[in-house]
Amino acid sequence: MDKRIAHLNIEHFRQRLAEEQDEVKRKTLLDLLAKEEEKLRKIEATEKGRSGHNSK
Repeated sequence: MDKRIAHLNIEHFRQRLAEEQDEVKRKTLLDLLAKEEEKLRKIEATEKGRSGHNSK
């Protein structure tokens, strides 16, 4: 579920960035996007570690 939410948040932030003109808001959106992408990478790394562990 967290993975799905992260994907939705990333999509939302990218859409907002495409429309936003205000530089302060764009910086905030870029920061939020970077944090959400990092969260997704961690989730996927954890999943990959679990699947690798289960195959032993």
